[in-house]
Amino acid sequence: MRYRFSRYLRFLIFLGDILVLNGLFITLYFTGHFIIYTGDRSWFLFLGMLNVSWLVIIFYTNPYKVTRVFNFVKIIGEIIYTVFQHFLVTCTAIYLLDFELVHKWGPPLVYLAFLFFVLLWRMMFYYFLQIYRSRGYNSRSVVVIGYGAISRQMEYFFKMHPEHGYRFMGFFDDSYKNPRILGTISELETYLLSNPTDEIYCCLPYVKFNSIKKIIDLGEERFMKVKLIADYRAFSFKGLELERYDHIPVLNVTSMPLDDRRNQVLKRAFDLIFSVVLSIILFSWLFPLIAAAIKLDSKGPVFFRQRRTGQNNNEFWCLKFRTMHVNDQSDHQQASRNDSRITWVGSFLRKTSLDELPQFLNVLDGEMSVVGPRPHMLKHTEEYSKVIGKFMARHFVKPGVTGLAQSKGYRGETRSIIDMKNRVKLDRFYIENWSFLLDIKIIVLTIFELLRGSEKAY
Repeated sequence: MRYRFSRYLRFLIFLGDILVLNGLFITLYFTGHFIIYTGDRSWFLFLGMLNVSWLVIIFYTNPYKVTRVFNFVKIIGEIIYTVFQHFLVTCTAIYLLDFELVHKWGPPLVYLAFLFFVLLWRMMFYYFLQIYRSRGYNSRSVVVIGYGAISRQMEYFFKMHPEHGYRFMGFFDDSYKNPRILGTISELETYLLSNPTDEIYCCLPYVKFNSIKKIIDLGEERFMKVKLIADYRAFSFKGLELERYDHIPVLNVTSMPLDDRRNQVLKRAFDLIFSVVLSIILFSWLFPLIAAAIKLDSKGPVFFRQRRTGQNNNEFWCLKFRTMHVNDQSDHQQASRNDSRITWVGSFLRKTSLDELPQFLNVLDGEMSVVGPRPHMLKHTEEYSKVIGKFMARHFVKPGVTGLAQSKGYRGETRSIIDMKNRVKLDRFYIENWSFLLDIKIIVLTIFELLRGSEKAY
């Protein structure tokens, strides 16, 4: 009997994680680098709690789902989420069990080390698994039903990516004659009797409904996976999610990474931590200095408040340090080079982007995120939504203090419709490909962009 799954991969990954977890904490224990005082209780009680809590967390987070076509970004995100959950459980247990911390920064530092070693172990595991499969081991034999453009692309994929461990056998089709076509669809069952096959791929555009049903029944009888391929290449949406309305399958073509509740929690937690840390480090002394400079330079309030478009097209008050003389054109006219409305202090704030700092208060309030598409004034949202296709799709997520477009140099005044189209293109790429690591990359790129300076910063 040929197994449908590589049964032992999940156990091997789990075993590796447990060894990393216990190895790290036992090494700390025997080298005298304690992170807690357990009092009269055994230190190994704490170690047992770590293992039990890991088992509970992986039970509901399910981080060990193994597929042949790896998404490394998704794997890394799941690891970060699982380790973060375990960190929260550990901190709660330390408090409830009255353990005393050796150093307040002990648990965070240890869990950073734990995260590093788990990521290292997992990446090594998947890397060697790909090498193992590319040499012909742990392979799966596949056939494709239906011959056409999409099925030929599947053939190309199987042959160009041996690391996934697929052995392409050929096509079955009723309409074409080709050396790569092994026979008609009705001849599939006879072929399977003498040719062990693990997976069958049905290309929906080229196969009739009745034939698909027979193939699925045949696959179940012979313990083979049957997968359906729909041709959605014309759609620009990367996220596709299958939903079920009773027994009716519905394909959601607007599914995005931030639809996942776990990703939302991770992003919000990062927003809060980043904003709080920045507030403690900068706001306590920098805000008063900037406020005093603004008041001495010109008449008017310290802050500039403007209605802008937020998530789901909801309006919110976006905060900035005031950089212009008070005027009645702020909601309609963008700042331009040598704009007479800009004050002397405002010019400095705009060039250094310090005028954006109050938006971290919007982040704390939940109206914005640290990273996301930049919010536009209402007038621009109304205008550009009429001339740029799918412009409003950028409002699926919270607007950001910085974004992918800004990290690539698209900031300041929008001089042409082409500039805005490029911004929207990058914003939509961000939404469709979001990951925690992408947020970190954008923040780093933004810092480099600020240090380098930009001609558009005015």
